[in-house]
Amino acid sequence: MDKNLIKKIVILGGGESGIGAAILAKQKGYDVFLSEGGSLKAHFEKELLEFQIPYEVQNHTIDKILSADLIIKSPGISPKTNIVQQITEKNIPIVSEIEFGSWFTHATIVAISGSAGKTTTTSMIYKILKDGGLNVAVCGNIGTSLARTLAFAQKEYEYLVIEVSSFQLENVIDFHPHIAVLTNISENHLDRYEYNLSKYAQTKIQGLLKNSTSEDFLIYCMDSEYLVQELEKFHFNAEKIGYSLEKKEGSSAYVIEKEFKRFININIMSKNKKKNGLAFDFPIEELQVKGKHNEYNSIASSVVGNLLQIRNESIRESLKDFVNLEHRLEQVAIIDGIYYINDSKATSALAVWYALESITTPVIWIAGGVDKGNDWGVLLQLVTDKVKGIVLLSKELETVKDIKNAFKNTVEMMKHTNNMADAVRIAKEMASEGDSILLSPGCASFDLFANYEERGNHFKAEVLKK
Repeated sequence: MDKNLIKKIVILGGGESGIGAAILAKQKGYDVFLSEGGSLKAHFEKELLEFQIPYEVQNHTIDKILSADLIIKSPGISPKTNIVQQITEKNIPIVSEIEFGSWFTHATIVAISGSAGKTTTTSMIYKILKDGGLNVAVCGNIGTSLARTLAFAQKEYEYLVIEVSSFQLENVIDFHPHIAVLTNISENHLDRYEYNLSKYAQTKIQGLLKNSTSEDFLIYCMDSEYLVQELEKFHFNAEKIGYSLEKKEGSSAYVIEKEFKRFININIMSKNKKKNGLAFDFPIEELQVKGKHNEYNSIASSVVGNLLQIRNESIRESLKDFVNLEHRLEQVAIIDGIYYINDSKATSALAVWYALESITTPVIWIAGGVDKGNDWGVLLQLVTDKVKGIVLLSKELETVKDIKNAFKNTVEMMKHTNNMADAVRIAKEMASEGDSILLSPGCASFDLFANYEERGNHFKAEVLKK
């Protein structure tokens, strides 16, 4: 694709990434048109008017779209849709907003992906780099799009920490992270990938690593067996740095026990001589965020800080200060001796596994939504050991059926509702003093809520209602 020949750009989709891409494209002097098949949020429509960007809603005008030199496709739009098929047949290049944004920055990119843990890891890395004095921004799937971040930047960022989903990596060409982090691979979004786990995994791996050089790094979880297996299928040039919870052959970062305490230990002997001999250790008991998943997140984040020459003491202080994000194992309240935990961000079975693993009390689990291809069986042992009751919050009857079938021989108390008020009420009725009521859906929110934030906010409002 000759970028010099691009004059007219059509943005397909009017969410955060689409609006960000439209504004950045307009700033760079392109002829821009945005096409949204549904409706636009009011603040997005206001921005399009302010920047004088023509757009349409509730429609995709084929002639206008097919007249483009380049299509920037929003991640939520499936490549199987009719409009995308027509664009492909016309041989019009399609790129993601992440790809387009990367054309307009010279920053060193740290990109984080995986099936679970990527938002927390992204936030940890950003905090470590920011606290370490680097000129850094955080963006991507975590909230603000890369394109918007660049469009409204007051200065040129030297580092960008970007959370990227598989959807965002589907249409990348030149995207080139200096450091890529892969937290794990498990069943997630399989409905998008023909229920083929390998296709899902390879979308992430290739999108992050196909442009890597021997000067770049891949930080990956060696305890994710499927990730390790899939990495073997794809040749890339980045140097691999593996991390794990126990020291194993080839791992550079792991947890060790000494003097009856557990420590994150990093000892990187890199082929890249500039990074040779870096070492770091941190007592896990000083982490404010608990659970094995946060040990993994902290190890990966520490490695990034280590590679970017952040002082060890600064990394330690950043980890000590880090607290859970909203909607990610967020403790909402303790009422009548019952703990209420908002884990609305958990949209896969693996994310639920981490949540249940971290909780030490009996659990009433609120689950359900739009299933993205989960294998609920991975939760069987934890549910057997910890879950007293399940409240199924969903309009998707197939999801309800699948969860019921997975745990019908394990959990006696199981009820179904399609509104949050009833879900919280039923959970309270099931719970006793000392229990935890956990909203950790394991599914997307779109059957009942606009997004996981709205779902989590509804949960908190019901819990705190007088």
